[in-house]
Amino acid sequence: MNGPRLRAVIADDQALVRTGFGMILAADGIEVTAEAADGAEAVAAVRRTRPDVVLMDIRMPGMDGIEATRRILTEEGAEGTRVIILTTYDLDHYVYAALTAGASGFLLKDVTPEHLVAAVHLVRSGDALLAPAITRRLIERFAQREEARPAASRHHDLSGLTPRELEVLRLLGTGLSNAELADRLFLSQTTVKTHIGRILSKLELRDRVQAVVLAYESGLITPGGAD
Repeated sequence: MNGPRLRAVIADDQALVRTGFGMILAADGIEVTAEAADGAEAVAAVRRTRPDVVLMDIRMPGMDGIEATRRILTEEGAEGTRVIILTTYDLDHYVYAALTAGASGFLLKDVTPEHLVAAVHLVRSGDALLAPAITRRLIERFAQREEARPAASRHHDLSGLTPRELEVLRLLGTGLSNAELADRLFLSQTTVKTHIGRILSKLELRDRVQAVVLAYESGLITPGGAD
């Protein structure tokens, strides 16, 4: 296989989970640069080894996975690092918080070896792990609970987007795939990808998961109010 070897850090407070995931990744040729039993260890491991991907448990003693994700992704030099959240439940309030902190998606801990390996390769390439419809389901369930926060802890300025880009962003938030976006807007999938790339660049977002979250947080669409 050509190209640099993919590198990963595994953060989970259960040694068996770390060992099992490590064996699966190693069998695919993915280098596990470090393991961590809590969030603080995960942050230190990422600083030390600069992996491509971090498999991050949410509920760990001391610093949890959400805070660790936030610290990892806001540090200098973290631009090339992606975080995949590990959870037991697919509709977990903590998953929503982790996505808003910048995680590129989530996996259930009972994931198959094939899916785990595919997910690590996918986010390393810069794509989001979640299907937009799954992200939307999470956001619709939990975004209302975030309304108690003071008006937008993160201000989102959408004024730099063109009318077409705003339309694409809104439809992204409703859970449409690239193919569905192309059909709805009478565009080619290549053109849709170009629009999405420009949206991510202008809004300084890592991937389409963050774009879906932003569509709700900015009020462009509202929970339950999508087409």
